[in-house]
Amino acid sequence: MGSTLFTAEGPQAIKELAGLGVDLFLDLKFHDIPNTVAGAIGSAAGLPNVRLITLHASGGQAMMEAASRAVGSWKVRPALLGVTILTSLNAAAIKQIGLSGTPSSRAVALAKLAKKSGLDGVVSSAHEVRAIRKVCGPDFLILVPSVRPAGSLSHDQARVATPAEAVQAGANYLVVGRPITASQNPRESAAAIQQEISLASRI
Repeated sequence: MGSTLFTAEGPQAIKELAGLGVDLFLDLKFHDIPNTVAGAIGSAAGLPNVRLITLHASGGQAMMEAASRAVGSWKVRPALLGVTILTSLNAAAIKQIGLSGTPSSRAVALAKLAKKSGLDGVVSSAHEVRAIRKVCGPDFLILVPSVRPAGSLSHDQARVATPAEAVQAGANYLVVGRPITASQNPRESAAAIQQEISLASRI
């Protein structure tokens, strides 16, 4: 669940979706002072069936450590994923906001910091998955957004990949939004993407 639905309907939407028996990805990308983020993560983690929660790795080590501590003693808790570099940002955009290096180098550096801070994984484009896997290990979770089937529009995304490319790079989770939600036949589009993922997983 992203910020659009959560802003409109709040925790009640989560409870209703949880009632269907599905696991939930809460993509709210928390980014604030450590105490505030810790409180938000604690509240979010207590919602039913929430299995993944995002926060910005650029919030820093203290913020991520506070988030990790907020759920560290729970027997069953969601995985915390640090957002590295938004997939809408290219090299010119990160330079504009004062970051040095390439999007890939910044994403890998933030992934290393996220692991050091106790997070379970990160969100990154498919282009960084192999490099992050190399420095963070096989058990570190990597979620790839901006997944677009071949021939699809990239919309406002700068760094995209096909489902097969993301899977073959080693992603644990994929996020596919508008190729399904904006499709004239969402069910058919979702089925085609699922088939591509299945085929790529066998290679």
